[in-house]
Amino acid sequence: MKKIAIALISLTLLQGCAVALLAGAGAGAASYNDRRTLGSQVDDQSIEVKAYSLIANDKALDEQTRIQVVSLNGTVLVVGQALTAQLKDKVIKTISGIQGITKLHDQIRIARLTTIGTRTSDTWLTTKVKTELLASDKIDGTAIKVVTEDSEVFLMGLVKGNEANVAVNIARNITGVARVYKAFQVI
Repeated sequence: MKKIAIALISLTLLQGCAVALLAGAGAGAASYNDRRTLGSQVDDQSIEVKAYSLIANDKALDEQTRIQVVSLNGTVLVVGQALTAQLKDKVIKTISGIQGITKLHDQIRIARLTTIGTRTSDTWLTTKVKTELLASDKIDGTAIKVVTEDSEVFLMGLVKGNEANVAVNIARNITGVARVYKAFQVI
């Protein structure tokens, strides 16, 4: 009986290790497939963390805006909603002071903050677009970042040749997508 209990505990602990190992391998594979250098990936992560921190530390921005910040190779996409033009301007001014930003795409809408239902729908649209990009044999879908905000799809990435146009056409043909914006860097 004691041996069975030890075996079950060991199995449970080993399963946790396997999950951690697989998660780490997945993150490593994603980093390996990224067209950015490892240094650029770290810089982009730092830009995003700083932006979210600055927004969270400003009570008005934290409570009266809903903002997503995505950095890719120093190009920053800012999407979401602000209740007033002044709040929108404050978000952009706050974020634009972060070191390492080479270009900033301001796609904040002056509007009511989206509901959980809208955000859930956006997550589903992102999943559908990303799935189609990955399934395409005409592009490398792993090189394209998909961000959806209030049914608008934003595409970012380091792309080659005609990949940007192919990606935009794929996204435009997904049911539920209202608009597609591209913020690609061609390599």
